[in-house]
Amino acid sequence: MRRPRFRPSDIAQQVVGGFLLAGPFVVTEEVWSLAANMAGWQALVTVGIVTSVGYGALYKADRGRDPEIEEEVAGVPVRFISLMAVAFGSVALLAFVFGAPDTFDAGWRIGIRAVCIGAVFSVVGAATADSVF
Repeated sequence: MRRPRFRPSDIAQQVVGGFLLAGPFVVTEEVWSLAANMAGWQALVTVGIVTSVGYGALYKADRGRDPEIEEEVAGVPVRFISLMAVAFGSVALLAFVFGAPDTFDAGWRIGIRAVCIGAVFSVVGAATADSVF
């Protein structure tokens, strides 16, 4: 079976979907309040949710994809690595560009937790855009 190619257009699709759903959550005060009250273990569980949702959306919901035959880095499919980078990176970038940490008087710990919360939504957009187009 031929390996499916992971192309720059696939990354572009993930970026569009990830930014589309990340934007509204980066600037929402409730997200930053939740992040301020989260414990470290809750942030880690949130990261687990993001990775589970991302993997499920890419490889379980889309029966046409097989992670076993995709290009890999250290045993992890490149498409999945890209998805995680987009999910967390788009939220972090928007938070920085919009000045959200300063606006909501948040330090780096709260900022990381807010990024984890936003990534829950960003990964849905990124994986959906990657799978649909």
